[in-house]
Amino acid sequence: MNQAIAKTNLSGLFVTGTDTGVGKTIVAAAIAASLRAEGLNIGVWKPVQSGEKIGSGLTDAERLLHLAGIEDRPEVVAPFTFEAPVTPMLAAKQSGVTLTLKGLINAGAPLIDRYQALIVEGAGGVAVPLTEDALVADFISELRMPALIVARSGLGTINHTLLTASYLKQLGIDIIGVIMNDIESAEAIDDPSIATNAELIEQYGGLKVLGRLTHVHNEMDSETLIPIFRERIELAPIRDALAVQIMGG
Repeated sequence: MNQAIAKTNLSGLFVTGTDTGVGKTIVAAAIAASLRAEGLNIGVWKPVQSGEKIGSGLTDAERLLHLAGIEDRPEVVAPFTFEAPVTPMLAAKQSGVTLTLKGLINAGAPLIDRYQALIVEGAGGVAVPLTEDALVADFISELRMPALIVARSGLGTINHTLLTASYLKQLGIDIIGVIMNDIESAEAIDDPSIATNAELIEQYGGLKVLGRLTHVHNEMDSETLIPIFRERIELAPIRDALAVQIMGG
């Protein structure tokens, strides 16, 4: 057991995905914004990110803060940021940094101490290399947080979602549910599988699909995002899971 975790009251939800680019940032921010609007002291955490430079406005941490309506410094929300557009382990290595699970957790201490609970956004999918000897799924297990899976709405998502869930379950990670996300605008979608994908994921995966989020435009902020999210997504299972952790802590 990592001593940093054993000594820390760490409550939260880990937002992972079936792949990169499935909309984890939007979903994580929307959850945080919606719960903060209810009066909960919820923060966001992107333990490691790669592909952009802080200050560009394009990093996941900056987008998380903007969409969640949180005034925090992006370098605190994302203590490890690398510009190389490769998996975090390689991006860190190219920058002369050796990532460890303990180091990632310790870097999040200021956020852990400041908020009741954290909405944590992962990097890519659950089998993405995070350190020299650990994948994202190992990090979720180490944090002892439940996971939420963000999946594409369209063709191929059943396979990707069931495989993701299977791997998480092998590690004993609780899965709160799945949120389907439209990557493209409604005008660009021509996919008959969308109508049945959620039902089949529930049937074959024993998973609860919390809803389907329509395509979100980049110019949105927390005020415009919250009502869309509340209308489309069942928030109660997420709220209940966090409440149990907060009360238990």
